[in-house]
Amino acid sequence: MTTQTIIRINQVKERTGLSRSTLYTLIKEGKFAPPIPIGARAVGWLSSDIDAWIDARVKASRAHA
Repeated sequence: MTTQTIIRINQVKERTGLSRSTLYTLIKEGKFAPPIPIGARAVGWLSSDIDAWIDARVKASRAHA
């Protein structure tokens, strides 16, 4: 059984190296996982979605090398 972990924006920024505005631009363009509402004024992202995005970026960079 896999445990799902929800992480907040600061952790997403730290793990991806992207700014908040860049993250939301990518979300709007459909190039990044949308946030999950976790409260009245709080959102988060599944850690597995962030891992998958990072893996895809690494694979894309290696394909052009």
